[in-house]
Order: sequence, then C-alpha cells, then structure tokens
Amino acid sequence: MAEGKIYTGLDIGTTKITAIVAEADESGDGLRIIGVGTAPSDGLKRGVVVSLEKTVRSIQHAVGEAERMSGRRIQSVYAGIAGDHIRGLTSRGVIAVSRKDTEIRAQDVERVVEAAKAVAIPADREILHVLPQGFVVDDQDGIRDPVGMTGVRLEAEVHIITGGTGACRNIVRAAEKAGLRVVELVLEPLASANAVLANEERDLGVALLDIGGGTTDVAVFCDGTIRHTAVIGLGGSNVTNDLAIGLRTPVDRAEALKLQCGCALTSMVRPEEMVRVPSVGGRPDRDISRHMLAMMIEPRAEEILALAQKEVRKSHAAELLAAGVVITGGASLLPGMVELAEQVFGLPVRRGDPQGVSGLIESVSGPRYATGVGLALHAFQCDAPGRPSGAGVFHKFFTGARRWIEELV
Repeated sequence: MAEGKIYTGLDIGTTKITAIVAEADESGDGLRIIGVGTAPSDGLKRGVVVSLEKTVRSIQHAVGEAERMSGRRIQSVYAGIAGDHIRGLTSRGVIAVSRKDTEIRAQDVERVVEAAKAVAIPADREILHVLPQGFVVDDQDGIRDPVGMTGVRLEAEVHIITGGTGACRNIVRAAEKAGLRVVELVLEPLASANAVLANEERDLGVALLDIGGGTTDVAVFCDGTIRHTAVIGLGGSNVTNDLAIGLRTPVDRAEALKLQCGCALTSMVRPEEMVRVPSVGGRPDRDISRHMLAMMIEPRAEEILALAQKEVRKSHAAELLAAGVVITGGASLLPGMVELAEQVFGLPVRRGDPQGVSGLIESVSGPRYATGVGLALHAFQCDAPGRPSGAGVFHKFFTGARRWIEELV
C-alpha cells in the first residue's frame, strides 16, 4: 500500500452531501478518519440529481471542508448511489470445470459469475454490483468459497443490482464537474452495512434499514451474504413536509421542530408537553401539544417502516432474521423510531452507528455518517494487499459498471 494514500467516501444524499477522508492506521490493518466535510444538498430529490449545478456546488463545498480538515488533496472518490430507480434480481450461472485435476480456481469462479450475469438488462439500466450468494460444486450446495475444491460442475447464485443509466451518469458527471474522479459507484445500503453491521449479524440474519432524507434503503443479509436489496422513495423529508403542511409552517421551521421536539411514537409523549409553532404570513406563533406533533409524525414513520417490512418479506431469509433489524441514517435518530420499528417488525431493533474506524470518531459517530464511513471502508478494503480488485466485505466482482464509468472520463 502506498504510504500516505487516502481513501474518500462521498455520500451524495437527498438532504446532505458528506465527504469522509481516511488513511490506513499505524498497523496498516485499520482505517483512521482524518477529515469530514458536509454540505446541504439542494440538487437532489429522492436520491436522483434534479439540478446538476446545485449538486456540483454542494459536492465542492463538502469536499473542500474535508480537504481543509485533513490537509490532503482529494482527487478520487467512491461515491454512494441510491434512489427508487435501483433494482435487485437473483440469477444463476453454471459452468463445467474441464481441466484434468478438476480443481476449481479463481478464474473458474469469475467465469461462473460472468455466466450468472448473462441476463437480459434493459438498455436504460446499468449493472452496479454482482454479489455472489453461494456456490454449488456438483451436488454439494451451501459453499461460500469453492476455490481449491474439486468438481466437474460449478454453479453460482448471484444478486445483481442495477440502476437507471441516466441517474448513475448524472451522479458521476456531478462529481467530475466538481473536479473528482469516481472510482466506483456503490449502493448506499451496502456501504452502510459495511460500517454498522457485525459479521455475526450477517451470519445469523439481519435486515438493515438506512432511513435517509429522501429514501429508505433496505438490505437483507443471511449466512454471511446479501439476500435482498430495495430502495423506498420515502424518508425523513416526507415527515418534515407532513409537518409543514399540517402545522402551516415553513419547511425549515418544520424540520427544526421535528429535530428538537419530534417523536415517532405517540405513546412515549406526555400530553401536557407544549411546543411553540412558528406561523407564516405575519400570523402570530401558536402553541400545540407535543403529543399532537407526535400524532402527525407517527403515521408517516409507520408507513416507511411498513413498506420496508414488505420488502424484507420478499426475501427468502425473512423468517431467519435471528439478529433482528438495524436502523441507521439521519432519520433513525428521531426519538421513538427504534420502539416503533420493534412494533412493526416484531423483532429486536437497534440503532446502528459507524464502527471499525479510529481517528476523528466523534465527528462520524452518528448514524447520519454511516454511508460515508462505509464508502471509505470499502475503498480501503478494495485496496488491501493480496485482495483482488473490487473484492471486500461485499464480495464484489469486477462488473461492467467500472468499465462504463471509465468510458465517461
């Protein structure tokens, strides 16, 4: 590993853009955060770029802040992508192992994954990730790593994640206009999982909900690998808009009310608590009960969680989530969200904070930084000595997405 090399994750979200800069620690086996930059995101809606210039300015602001804090120059990034244009599907591939000793080698694994990728993808979609879920050697299934085994028939089941071509290209183009090179686009719930989930949770079975401003990202893990992914086009901004309309108050004041006084579970709030609500058009401010505020928040929060539960049930591992549910993202900080999620899912729920890093850990300690830290961790793992490019905790193989990105540069 080159001395002094930095690893940058760029979380391009609906409400904020975050740049996380890190470097290897003294041991060379861990990651140390050395810079953090954030900026409001005005150019995205539900994870999709709607104003290129505003997005570019927000990226430049976040990256500039991270550069000043770290004292390093950022040239390339691993960028997160989400949005309801994301789709996931499962595919199978089969190849014959024809060599005399019938030993399965790394190139055989790559061939069978390529065979599994050979599915009809619409022209307006691009492959982002190809994530192996398991292998079958002859008639023996449940194999995670077949390299070194012997057999004449190798089969792979993979999870293919695709994104809309236009949405992906606009993310890349915004970063490039900000003076950055996008090494790889990474699905944001996978990045978040990298930062907040323990290996034991992945093995036992866990559902991750990354509740952001514009989208809620869902990822289901079981037996150590990904089983299902989905993106729901609802998030914390919808709660804010509900409050703005219901209370007839400006959106920015509604956001402040949500953060300062909001609660996702009505039963946790005492009716006698009162909050001051700013009005519009010169009308006088008024007082309402905090209980009433929670009554306006809970239905939308419950809807988001119910839609996430519906996506989790689509997975074959839905009944095997022994580790329960982990919620992260900025909207997970809303009081009562963990308790409401436990009611909706009927499973134990915890809030996920970024783990496994050192350095400026206080600056990235909240769930809102999970995606950015996960992207930096992914960049570090892809660069680890002796590890094939693109591998890492996601078991990612080289896909057409990187070739497509390079063609844009």
